[in-house]
Amino acid sequence: MAHHKVNLPQKICVRCQLPFSWRKKWEKNWESVKYCSEKCRRSNPKQSQ
Repeated sequence: MAHHKVNLPQKICVRCQLPFSWRKKWEKNWESVKYCSEKCRRSNPKQSQ
């Protein structure tokens, strides 16, 4: 039986406004995560609007 990832917490990316789910690498700092990816984190805010 395969392990399915269900009921993972989600947030909305501050930059692209798309939902993203919890990842293992964010386990210790999930509360402070704002962006779905490095691309969003590094992008210029003026470019996304």
